[in-house]
Amino acid sequence: MRHTSAGGTLPPFDLKGWSAEDVADPYPVYRRYREASPVHRGADATGHDTFYVFGHDEVTEVLSGQAYGRSARVAQKGSPSPPTMVPSDRVALRSLVENWLVFLDPPRHTELRSLLNVEFSPRVVSNLRDRITEIATGLLTAMAGAREIDLLESFSAPLPILVISELLGVPREDWDWMRDRAVALQEASSSRAAVRADAYQVADTAARELTVYFGELAARRRAGDGDDLVSLLVRAQTRGGPLSDDEIVATCVHLMTAGHETTTNVLGKSVLALATRPQELARLRAVRRIPAAAVEELVRFDSPVQSVSRWAYRDERLAGHDIPRGSKIVAMLGAANRDPARFATPDTLVLDRPAGRNIGFGLGIHYCLGATLARAEIEIGVGLLLQALGEFTVTSVDYAHDMVFHGPSRLMLHRS
Repeated sequence: MRHTSAGGTLPPFDLKGWSAEDVADPYPVYRRYREASPVHRGADATGHDTFYVFGHDEVTEVLSGQAYGRSARVAQKGSPSPPTMVPSDRVALRSLVENWLVFLDPPRHTELRSLLNVEFSPRVVSNLRDRITEIATGLLTAMAGAREIDLLESFSAPLPILVISELLGVPREDWDWMRDRAVALQEASSSRAAVRADAYQVADTAARELTVYFGELAARRRAGDGDDLVSLLVRAQTRGGPLSDDEIVATCVHLMTAGHETTTNVLGKSVLALATRPQELARLRAVRRIPAAAVEELVRFDSPVQSVSRWAYRDERLAGHDIPRGSKIVAMLGAANRDPARFATPDTLVLDRPAGRNIGFGLGIHYCLGATLARAEIEIGVGLLLQALGEFTVTSVDYAHDMVFHGPSRLMLHRS
């Protein structure tokens, strides 16, 4: 993708076709578009109107307002060809995705979210801190003697998926299998699917396998009295809660995949940010516990999710742009978190930055359900990692070509 023309004008914005350099550091691109206008009109692959939103205030309006929702079918009711998230022939994948909390509107969203909030409360996460520490310590012990480390493979990818597996009650012997399926399912990410021709096939196969797995796990929990998340959902259904079997399975898969990739990205990108800032690195190594403000700043500085989509449910006006009903809105979280109108010196990592409206975990009714858990994993994981690594240098880094779930796919470190 070309981001400036010879004459200095900006071409239509697109999340695909980026150079490797721009994928690794998208913020100069965002800056150019945001400075020209907080909203830019473009088109997606199907030709539907798409508006990309770069300003913090405008992203906040989209994520918080009732004029924008998650359902293309609602937004484009009456359209002869409303867009779909998943091709109709990928039945297993489509069934899962259409039941994911993140794609539901009220009142169904409210009912399911209220149920899940119990399991992701600060109290529950606090009780998990010892297990998060044990899991992180085990991963660091396994890589203790290595001089050359792929941080993604050794630590930042396994930690969050092992923690969410613990929360779901997935047996330890299935953790590696679960991680492979979670990674395969992400091939269908809207900005990643075009990279490989068989992306939806790979994701659909993983969806079928995960559907069977969690269906069987839920059946076993109905005969027991476990205290994991699957047991919670099954008991709620037994007591008459409005949960179908498909929704239980879809919720388990959604939490597994969403909780995995976002935290993986923060862990990797935090190390990258600190590796080139020795003073900040030394400050965090000098404390036993990563301060909450530093966790927020690491998420703000290089957001794990760079963009989220909404659909206009009615005609609206945003930053001087008429937004027709049925339009797709792409809220650029990464750009909003670097907006100088909201954050002073936004391109500088300031670990004790005063609290601001960091939207790295989203905003509004779809604010990340697992944000409290993710913060605990970042605080504990980054803290233990910095102590265990000693002196290190980054020798190479590769990024996945994904401008939604944004982060390194390979991160090689050399320990002195």
